Amino acid sequence: MVDIKHLKKQEEELNTERKKAADERDIEKGKTIKLKLAEIKQEIAKQSKVLEESSRKLKNQPLPEVPVGKDETENIVLREAGRKPEFNFTPKDYLALNKNLKWIDIERAGKAVGSRFGYLLRDAVSLEFALIRFVFDILKKENFIPIIPPVFLKPEAMRGMGYLDHDEDEVYHLEKDDLYLIGTSEQAIGAMHMNEIFAEKELPLRYAGFSTCFRREAGSYGKDTKGILRVHQFDKIEMFSFARPEDSKKEHEFLLSMEEKLMKELDISYHVLQICTGDLGVQAANKYDIEAWMPGQSQYRETHSTSNDTDFQSRRLNIKYKKEATGKNEYVHTLNGTALAIGRILIAIMENYQQEDGAIKIPKVLEKYM
Repeated sequence: MVDIKHLKKQEEELNTERKKAADERDIEKGKTIKLKLAEIKQEIAKQSKVLEESSRKLKNQPLPEVPVGKDETENIVLREAGRKPEFNFTPKDYLALNKNLKWIDIERAGKAVGSRFGYLLRDAVSLEFALIRFVFDILKKENFIPIIPPVFLKPEAMRGMGYLDHDEDEVYHLEKDDLYLIGTSEQAIGAMHMNEIFAEKELPLRYAGFSTCFRREAGSYGKDTKGILRVHQFDKIEMFSFARPEDSKKEHEFLLSMEEKLMKELDISYHVLQICTGDLGVQAANKYDIEAWMPGQSQYRETHSTSNDTDFQSRRLNIKYKKEATGKNEYVHTLNGTALAIGRILIAIMENYQQEDGAIKIPKVLEKYM
């Protein structure tokens, strides 16, 4: 690739020569310089595009505190919380429990749509709406603005959020309209403020977005093919924050604390994972996962995730804030965290609150909503 700085220096020199030719009324020399300038400008535009495309493929850089590791096997358990339920019978997994409850219909969804879809029925629907109301009631007290965003995004918005230059196969694309279906409301909320400048006093700005989410799960063939743990369509409430760079680490811990608060209120045992460098993904500079204990499966399964994306997304979307002390505009930091992945929490409730007769006890905190 030709050095763009060298090309721009040539452009500057030719402009100086062109001006000199104009002063000397040397028309032929001016025409020759004009043609050379056109060629150089074309090459600058070409190389700038190549540079931009290459830079978009770079992942965010991990923060210093992130542990080094090659993949998910080297994530670190930071702490365990809650008491695992004790049963005087052998607990079943949610699929076995569903045979009598008939809350989830995977077979008919397969017939109507295909694999990795499900119908929610009966008390599962009431439980979903109870969970939504419960979560929003808690988040509104912490100054989260409730939002229901569009589920479609333009290519420049989805690319700006960092979801097209890596793992584009995970995203559903409507070719006729050139629109993308969101995989999380984080994508739509972040893009909402593209090309904007916040006042410093507006930060942190927190949203709690409810949306249906769509994921192709292209990289998960053979994983969790039965049930609703890993599906193409699901409902979720996502927390999203715009913060000053110096506050983003504190804001990240706050989002994690909100996730833990919700799990404790539901009285579901869990552990917190610090994600290592090899499992961070594209956008995150630091990331925590929460995994709930699933007694019917005798293992922990992921229910929440929270990431500090620093200025990775704000630079691509041109989102800044005016710093009061200097009057200069700086890039904000963006952060996100799961408040409620409804399918997975539904599974956790089914397995942790199952009774010997196959019924499901409702968590105490949800009783007033049902």
